[in-house]
Amino acid sequence: VLMASDTPPMAAAMPNVRIWDLPTRLFHWCLAASVVGAYVSAKLGGLYMDWHVRFGLTTLGLVIFRVIWGFVGPRHARFRSFVKGPGETGAYLRGLAAGTVRSAGHNPLGALSVLAMLVDLGIQAVLGLFATDDIMVQGPLYGTVSAATSSFLTSLHEANRWVIITLVVLHLLAVAWHTLARKEPLVRAMVAGDMPADHLPVDAQPSADGTGVRLRALMLAIVVAAFVLWLRSLGS
Repeated sequence: VLMASDTPPMAAAMPNVRIWDLPTRLFHWCLAASVVGAYVSAKLGGLYMDWHVRFGLTTLGLVIFRVIWGFVGPRHARFRSFVKGPGETGAYLRGLAAGTVRSAGHNPLGALSVLAMLVDLGIQAVLGLFATDDIMVQGPLYGTVSAATSSFLTSLHEANRWVIITLVVLHLLAVAWHTLARKEPLVRAMVAGDMPADHLPVDAQPSADGTGVRLRALMLAIVVAAFVLWLRSLGS
């Protein structure tokens, strides 16, 4: 059983290795649900636009949580563990072509996907704070800018959905390729948290996922939720 420490024992002694801590897994699936909910509610329009605002604010909170968790979370959740420079990314691509490379956590290409998704969803959520449907629903900060500025930001908000759709499709294609072509149980790992040791580098270290990690995430989530609720109140 993994303890709360961020320096757990070597992975070699374990048939399955804890890669994704519970807070990271919950973030992943909650973000997916929020993005889908925001898209569907926008398509439905009308009274569902209130839900679009709620899903947008939830997405903003989740992005803020993940950015901070990327610095204070356990091993594989931290940006420094998977964000690599051009040299290491190139070496990964060469190893990928040769079929000899394995990664614990996000690989260097996956890191680019993660960063692109966080940045673009964050931009989309911030734009939504100032947006309006010109009928009955406005973002909570709509009143802080001029009508012309809000109209411009709303147009960017609407156009950016195509960037998000593109990123989501590329993400799903990458997951499908790793699952079907490379036989890597990525979806199962993001549900259960563990990866089989034979799919990982021999020196792979597990992430901590004990009580201390989860309490840290809970406190962060409470602070972020309070901030988002405060933002929401500004539009009341």
